[in-house]
Amino acid sequence: MNAVHPLSHSPESDLLECLAAQHDRLNAALRATPAYEWRNQYHRDLSPIGWHYAHCHFIEAVWLHERILGEPTPTRRDWHDLYFPEQSPKWRRGGRLPPRDALLEWGLACQHHHMELLRAHPDVRRHPLLENDYLSGFLAQHHAMHLESLEQVRWFARLRRPEPPGVQTPGPAPHTSGDWIECMGGEYIVGSEAATAFDNERGRHTVCLAPHALRSQPVSNAEIAAFVEAGGYRPGPHWDAAGRAWLEHTGITAPLGWSRLPDGTRVQTLPEGTRLLDPQAPAVGLSWFEASAYARWVGARLPHEHEWEHAARAGRLRGTGAVWEWCGNDFRPYPGFRPYPYDEYSMPWFDGEHYVLRGGSAWSDPLLKRSTMRNFFTPEKRHVFAGVRLARDL
Repeated sequence: MNAVHPLSHSPESDLLECLAAQHDRLNAALRATPAYEWRNQYHRDLSPIGWHYAHCHFIEAVWLHERILGEPTPTRRDWHDLYFPEQSPKWRRGGRLPPRDALLEWGLACQHHHMELLRAHPDVRRHPLLENDYLSGFLAQHHAMHLESLEQVRWFARLRRPEPPGVQTPGPAPHTSGDWIECMGGEYIVGSEAATAFDNERGRHTVCLAPHALRSQPVSNAEIAAFVEAGGYRPGPHWDAAGRAWLEHTGITAPLGWSRLPDGTRVQTLPEGTRLLDPQAPAVGLSWFEASAYARWVGARLPHEHEWEHAARAGRLRGTGAVWEWCGNDFRPYPGFRPYPYDEYSMPWFDGEHYVLRGGSAWSDPLLKRSTMRNFFTPEKRHVFAGVRLARDL
């Protein structure tokens, strides 16, 4: 399981350079997208590739020109009402985009101008949002998340046009995923005050954890295949009521991207193409419903995000950063939460309907793979490169 994009600078490097690296990735992504693909919407939850590219540059312009420099909103018809997500339904976005060459030319001009503002404009440099280059890091991470979404779009484009599996060389077998890491419980610190931390990560605080154990590795394809073959996708006591309703409504029978060849061989389609299912690789393409049903089926549970973070901080987890890992708890504010740099980044999603994911995926930029990063989605989402790591009480 390998992502196709080059990795950006490490989180410890200069945040302006990290932003420049995301610009390069955005340009490469648009240039590499076939002409028949960049306007298309392949899934109702995902915008066209061209819209993601434009939105990233639009957001830079809004922060720098409108919110820091106080300039009036441009009068262009396709400005806020196309590139602000809440003002533009996904299904309308592709047809309203400018031609690709014009979009790329505009994006390159934006990048050059915005980097000049961030590096040298006195009113920008003295603004509180530029303390410790916070805004540069915020924008770099924003773009990194949209670039991961681009890989999800490519995934669904591949699923629309299935291909025979390519030639592949088996990877090395990982450490056994069956061993458990025990934690005797106690009080531990979670959260972050780093310059790159989002508002929902901020507020280092103490949590009390009961004795528990986590699996050292994420659940593998082979383990999920055993679940499939044993009828795990049929309604049963391992599915909760909401999960059973989702299962019966969707008719799902395997993780996203799994299929069989005429001879019964199981294959997997990922953004890079279709290949034979690697039994050792971490399973990906699972909703929270599937992840929690599998955990119950093997007599375990999903970890609480605080359990996950403590083990990750201690360096005890292996295989992190290959798939986002669903946690058992919903997304809630930390004590003393303060929305920043705007109210809508996290606050609307503290609704009891979004669940936390940790760790990052093979398609995530290193900027997003810190131990305190909190991703969040509703439980039916399968396109978010998510898998599962098991936990149990002691």
